Amino acid sequence: MQLTNSNIRFVQDGNAVNQMSVHTVFAVFVVGDMSITTALLKKLTSYGISVFFLNYNLATKAAVMAEAQGNYLLRQKQYTTTKELTIAAAIVANKIDSQEAVLKHYEKFYDKNVFDHARNMLKNVKDNQQLLGVEGSVGKEYFQTLFEKEGWNRRAPQTKEDITNLLLDIGYTYLFNYCDALLRLFGFDTYKGYYHKLFFQRKSLVCDIMEPMRPIIDYQLLKSFHLKQIKEKDFIFQNGRFAFKDGFKTSKVYSSIFLTAINDRREDIYSYILDFYHYSMDDSKYKFPYFTL
Repeated sequence: MQLTNSNIRFVQDGNAVNQMSVHTVFAVFVVGDMSITTALLKKLTSYGISVFFLNYNLATKAAVMAEAQGNYLLRQKQYTTTKELTIAAAIVANKIDSQEAVLKHYEKFYDKNVFDHARNMLKNVKDNQQLLGVEGSVGKEYFQTLFEKEGWNRRAPQTKEDITNLLLDIGYTYLFNYCDALLRLFGFDTYKGYYHKLFFQRKSLVCDIMEPMRPIIDYQLLKSFHLKQIKEKDFIFQNGRFAFKDGFKTSKVYSSIFLTAINDRREDIYSYILDFYHYSMDDSKYKFPYFTL
């Protein structure tokens, strides 16, 4: 990556493959390895451009921030808001709408009363425990209906007890990492959430923000099942959990499925987080964002 005549230029094997003016760039995300100099980093940050270095699973391994981490006004508003329950309820409501949109797209026969009842409950929700109950009741109906033909049993995060849960974990992890980088770009404290409460080493705000977007992964996984991209022979069951039979070689193929799905919606995800930033800074002027699947 080079800076030439106020343009960020990407060079591969001695040839320029792409370039953009520094005046139109807000941030640069580098996935994988790339050669870069400290002089270039200094110049980019002087233009107010942040640079994120991501692993292939989109986790941030290093970042050179312009000044966003010093956005103390934003963090002050995060810490002092009195609208935690309102924000949490809006997040859950949006997630429920996204889930129902996926079921409708695939023309699944589901119990609409479960979704309608949940929306009514959200209008008068009293605390976070009620919210968890509402989300859980919808989630059970949603996953059972969506993946019924794939032998769905239950959503069991991180257990890898079946192929579907294993792949969902991978897709959600990539989405989580991408949202984390974008939230950090604006200067949010990603550990301070609203729906997900403070917990040691948990980026609760990232967990919150990705909730309405999770169905992006669900939608893509079912699509991949339909396209026969998910092959049982690629997996092995050992030590009580599923894993990829050929390790990294096979995982790369499945990773690309979810990375492509996230990349296809990158502008929508960015816009949602930008709107969330505006709302966080001035909730009297801006409405809480809504993610449309």
